[in-house]
Amino acid sequence: MGRIRLDALSRSFGSSIAVDRVGLEVADGEFLALLGPSGCGKTTLLRMIAGLLPPSSGRILLDDEDITHTPPRRRDLAMVFQSYALYPHLTVAGNIAFPLRVRRMSKQAARARVLDVARQLEIDTLLARRPKELSGGQRQRVALGRALVREPSAFLMDEPLSNLDAKLRTATRIELAALHRRLGSTFVYVTHDQVEAMTMATRIALLDAGRLEQVGTPSEVYDTPASAFVASFLGAPPMNLLPGRLASTPAGMLRVEAQGTVAPLWPGRVPARDVLLGIRPEHLTPVSREAGEEAVRIRAVVDAVENLGSEEVALCLAGTGVTAQRVALRGPRPLGLRPGDPVTLTAATAHLHLFDAASGRRLEWRDHSAPADKRALSTA
Repeated sequence: MGRIRLDALSRSFGSSIAVDRVGLEVADGEFLALLGPSGCGKTTLLRMIAGLLPPSSGRILLDDEDITHTPPRRRDLAMVFQSYALYPHLTVAGNIAFPLRVRRMSKQAARARVLDVARQLEIDTLLARRPKELSGGQRQRVALGRALVREPSAFLMDEPLSNLDAKLRTATRIELAALHRRLGSTFVYVTHDQVEAMTMATRIALLDAGRLEQVGTPSEVYDTPASAFVASFLGAPPMNLLPGRLASTPAGMLRVEAQGTVAPLWPGRVPARDVLLGIRPEHLTPVSREAGEEAVRIRAVVDAVENLGSEEVALCLAGTGVTAQRVALRGPRPLGLRPGDPVTLTAATAHLHLFDAASGRRLEWRDHSAPADKRALSTA
C-alpha cells in the first residue's frame, strides 16, 4: 500500500508562507505530479512528505498512519533527488545496494536484489562502473535503482529529469511512465515542466504561491481549468485571457464585450460584471469574412508568425493603443498569415471559458436545468 494523505499541511519560513494549508490525497498506485512555477512550494511540500522538513502545522498520513513526526529513515518512502545524490566512491552496484546495507540484508540476497533492479532499468552491464563514468541518463537510472531496491510504499521524485538534455528527457519520461505501470507503485513527482506532468501523471496537483489551485487528471486541468492561473500556466502558448465585461442583452442573451472582441454566449440574465474571457490558441480559426453571430469574433492584426515545423503560431493584437491585447492562434502550417495582416479570429461558444476578473476563479452555471432567467453564474 502507498496511500498518502495531507491534512491542512503548512510550512512557513519566518513571515513567508511557503505551503499554505494544503489538503491532498494520493491514492495507492497513483502517479501524482506536483506542478507549478519555481517558488510555488512544490519541493517544500515533497520534502515535508519525505520527513526532510518539519511542517509548521497539519498532518501527513501514510496508509492511515500519522507519520508527521516520524524520522525519514522510518518512513516507508524512497526519495529521488534532482542532483541524483550518488556516492562517487561507490560503484553502481554499491550505490543501488546502499539502502540494503543499512537494513543489514545478507550480501547474497542484496546482490540478487540489485541485479534484479538493474535489469529492470537496463543498467545491469554498468554495475562495476562509478558515477563519474556514467552519462546523465545513466546516473538518473542508478538513482532510481537505489530507490526501487527498497520496495517502498511510495516514491518521491524531485525534478529527476531536469539535468538531462531534451532528447534524453523525452526518452526517460517514457521509461518512467512505463516503470510506473509495471510496478503499480505510488509516485509523487515534482516538476515545473507541464509536458512531464501532462504525459506521465494520472493526476496533477497544480500549486501557486503555496496554495493548491486545482487537482485533476491531465485532461480535466487542461480542458476545465479552475482558475485563470491554471489556464495561463498550461498550454503552449497558454490560454488567451481577454479582460471584458459580461452582461445580458435586451433579448436575454449573455455576451462578453472586450477590446476587439464580441462573444455571444447563451440565454440568461445576470448582473453585469468584469470577467476574463479564455480561449485556447488551438480553438481559434482565422476567417476571410465576417463570422456569424453564433461564434466569437475577434478583430485583430497579425504581429508575428512563428514556424514550429508542422504548426504555426500567429501572435496577433486585438484592439488598438495601450489597451490592445495579445492573442495567440495555433494551427497547421501554413496558416496563410503575415505580419501586418488584418484578421478576424473565430471560436465556437463551446470552447469559451469565463473567469471572475477579481478572484480569477472559473465561472460556470450551477443549475443547467433551471429556466434561463433563473440561472446564476458561480465560481467553480
